[in-house]
Amino acid sequence: MSGASAAARRGDFWERLPEPLRPREQERRGRGDLRRVESTLLVLAFLLFAVAIVNDVVLSTHVATRITADLRAWRTLTGHDYHNISVEQDLKGHTTRDVLCGNTSPGPPGALPQVCLIMTGPIVHGTRASHGGFYLAPFTPDKRINRYACFGSAVAAGLCAAPTPTGAPHAPVSGADG
Repeated sequence: MSGASAAARRGDFWERLPEPLRPREQERRGRGDLRRVESTLLVLAFLLFAVAIVNDVVLSTHVATRITADLRAWRTLTGHDYHNISVEQDLKGHTTRDVLCGNTSPGPPGALPQVCLIMTGPIVHGTRASHGGFYLAPFTPDKRINRYACFGSAVAAGLCAAPTPTGAPHAPVSGADG
């Protein structure tokens, strides 16, 4: 009995809808092809959005993993367990080259000389390799004119333009290939 009343309620629902929105037993003449084309286009749009979303999630996951490995490598190479390390990604060239800068001694971020390491290559055992770097004077932005005492690949790339300030740290970081 309840099954019949449920079917009657469903029938009443469909009857209340306007004619174009009611389900049909069969297609009207000449209208079926348009609906099939629209349905196909909707399915293709859904697939396009699904692929784009999956691609974005995978890219974000890889970037987060790479930055975590870079931070671990910076802390290992410098021997400082700092948490205020700035990370600059190569967004213009779309490469996996990252530059990480942190203070050479404890203090507020950027208020002391900073050592910057250039991280490249694949993640191996949870870290990435540093093939060079440079130093920055306190309270200066990371620009070529402010960099001094380049080491490793930064020397060949000509990333430094500033002379080494008197009394500033300028020894290459041990473990960063030079």
